[in-house]
Amino acid sequence: MSLFQYMVKVKGEIGIEPFLVSSAPGRADFLNTHQDYKGLPVVPIAVSLRTYVFATRKLEGEFRVISLNLKEENKEYIDTFKLDDVRLEGGKWFGDYFRAVVIAMSKRFKTLEKGLEVTVDSNVPIASGLASSAALEVAFTKLLDEYYGLSLTKKEVAEVSYSAEREVMGIPCGRLDQYGSAYGGAILLYPRPPVRVETLPLKDLNMVIVDTGIRHSVSDIHPRRQEEIDRGLKALLSSERVPVELKRKLGPVHYEVKWESIELEEVRPYLSLLDDVAAKRILFTIMMNESTKEALNLIRKGVVKDLSILGNIVNQQHELLRDLYDVSLPEIEHIRNAMLSAGALGVKISGAGLGGCLIALVKNREEGKNVLNRAMEAGALRGWVVKIDEGVRIEYEGTWPRATN
Repeated sequence: MSLFQYMVKVKGEIGIEPFLVSSAPGRADFLNTHQDYKGLPVVPIAVSLRTYVFATRKLEGEFRVISLNLKEENKEYIDTFKLDDVRLEGGKWFGDYFRAVVIAMSKRFKTLEKGLEVTVDSNVPIASGLASSAALEVAFTKLLDEYYGLSLTKKEVAEVSYSAEREVMGIPCGRLDQYGSAYGGAILLYPRPPVRVETLPLKDLNMVIVDTGIRHSVSDIHPRRQEEIDRGLKALLSSERVPVELKRKLGPVHYEVKWESIELEEVRPYLSLLDDVAAKRILFTIMMNESTKEALNLIRKGVVKDLSILGNIVNQQHELLRDLYDVSLPEIEHIRNAMLSAGALGVKISGAGLGGCLIALVKNREEGKNVLNRAMEAGALRGWVVKIDEGVRIEYEGTWPRATN
């Protein structure tokens, strides 16, 4: 739908025209998946599926949030909370994402006194590996930024949104999702503070995204993989066979390791000291990062002239995720194989895995349509041929006085 169609829809549902609208894109987890929470650089790509947040009424001292997506699913879709006593409800309540953003903003800035009624509508599929929660957080943070006249940078919008999910809600995510949605385009994100962002020359890629229909939860997957890596690190650090030079690069937990300075051949002789699962997780971490370095060298040299090379790396990264990180499923592999047989240059999981979305690199939109059709025939729930999109933005500003604190 166009912005105008969204505006008409919201007015029909709420009975009033929005006076301020923000939007943020979903993001494809393109390269170095499952690495941001280890402090390794990652490559997210913003895609042309967006979440829209509409400011419809000013309120005194409270927020009211209306989700049109949940209403269409006949689920509870309204949340109301007071600004002077913002608490999370728990139980995967949708309103907690909005509450968490308000809490995070209040911690960084002075207490927010003016409230708001907001309506949200999104075409980013939920729990599918396209950062639907981050798109919502980033779009809502940008709306509040404009409403309160804070003039936040994209980095500040991303950090507030990250703080809301990681620190307030306690979800063990890295910065990948929030930065990918806030900045847009294709970026190389260095998530270890001080956080850095490099814009990559990938503007004209054609991609297919398919929703497998299998739902997952980051809060279920990430802690298990992190514990498995930490178990392996503990074994390496406690072994007298491991040389001091290597131990200096390791750490007791995954985010304290100097992963980028560890070579595969340096650690390979000692993986036999670990249980099979922990060994696979550490092997994955190093091999995935080396694959990403190779891809980045090609991208910076203009790899878009030969997409098949990049496609091969995308395939390699999926296979590492499947074979060494165990985040694929037979149903996902069936859909992926159908996409590859239809001409996709590379297909991989986006996000945490064990469900969610697959992203495919294709030569052009026509081939993309063929790949999408084959994916649907193989059992995908839905899909899109997408382009790289902009980051968070204000879509519409009516004539209205900004809130004052």
